This record gives sequence, C-alpha cells and structure tokens, in this order.
Amino acid sequence: MQKDASLDARGLMCPMPIVKLAKKIKELQIGQVLELIADDPGAKEDVPAWCQRTQNELLETKQEGKIFYFYIKRKV
Repeated sequence: MQKDASLDARGLMCPMPIVKLAKKIKELQIGQVLELIADDPGAKEDVPAWCQRTQNELLETKQEGKIFYFYIKRKV
C-alpha cells in the first residue's frame, strides 16, 4: 500500500491513537494516505468508527501479530 505519511501509535492506549490520528491527518492533503500503526486492540474498532464519523476512507487494515496497520485516505 502506498502511503504519504506514517504515524506510529504503538504503546498508546485508546483514545490516544485516535487523538494523534485526528491531528496527523490534518497535516495531509486531501487524497493522501496515512499509515497508522497501533498495538491497542481497541484500535480495531475505534479506527473504522472514526473514519466513518469523519468521512475519511479506511482503505485497508491488516494485522501482523499484535500490531495493526491502518491505511486511511484523507477525504475531507
């Protein structure tokens, strides 16, 4: 997956990954893709919900062991 920026939120518990995601995505241009790396199991539900609520597009989610990768396209 091509990405324009990355945010490593490993070691942070919810809601901090979402707080940092909301701040970081504002630094991107519309259409750019942010990779969010998190290890909080709550992110599996929180990130898709945040994307839906903010109208940003969750392009892909993958899990490698206990690490989650989210690819989010800034839409608004």
